[in-house]
Amino acid sequence: MVNLVKAYGWLLQWLIKRVGLRPSTVEIEPGTVMRFWVPCDAVSKPVVVLLHGFCGDGIMNWQFQVTALAKDYAVYVPDLLFFGGSVSDKADRSPAFQAECVAAGLGKQGVEKCVVVGFSYGGYVGLEMAWLCGELVDGVVVSGSVVGVIENVVLRAVEGAGYGSCSEMLLPTSVKELKTLFSVGAHTKFWLPNRLHRDFLQAMYSNRKERAELLEALVNSYKDINIPKFQQRIHLLWGENDKIFKQELALKMKE
Repeated sequence: MVNLVKAYGWLLQWLIKRVGLRPSTVEIEPGTVMRFWVPCDAVSKPVVVLLHGFCGDGIMNWQFQVTALAKDYAVYVPDLLFFGGSVSDKADRSPAFQAECVAAGLGKQGVEKCVVVGFSYGGYVGLEMAWLCGELVDGVVVSGSVVGVIENVVLRAVEGAGYGSCSEMLLPTSVKELKTLFSVGAHTKFWLPNRLHRDFLQAMYSNRKERAELLEALVNSYKDINIPKFQQRIHLLWGENDKIFKQELALKMKE
């Protein structure tokens, strides 16, 4: 039986190609490969890099934004390591390593300056890019991510949404758990048949061991307060009804 989510992914790739992007596989270093969707024509357009969250790959997360932005911007959409077509044999699972790999991949494709847009896990990687690769990143738009807070703030937020840990929330193993994640993560309620949920679990949740390690490394980074002195423009894009990271947390981050 055809996996409907994978079939939709193939259709989505065709649509993304129609708006002027193409797939590109970049060897960051021996053993580490990242897949990007890159513009066929990036001449004289400002560069926007879209970093996805933990639920799906780059194109699945950003499909509507890509089609909206591709006319006026040179849009780059990487799959972060252990998502989509990106893998590494290195043991490093830190957000900093992800950021360095994305920056290296962009550099290999001639990108000299960009604005990074990151959602959830991608937002944290985007902030790491701003901190570590200041000459590359001109500005960052962040949604649903936190920086400069201690671990118990993150755990309280996760527990407030009804979960015991970040892994429990972001790595569902059953249709019921996936439905709960969608209900927490989306403001608008929508119904999907169980088969689509099963297909989504099969298509979008490979590399579970490595992704659990990514989450562990992310949580460990929250244990101490560390607020970098960003030189870039940082924009916080927040939903007033965010069920995990409340708007008050975004205001504290802004301060």
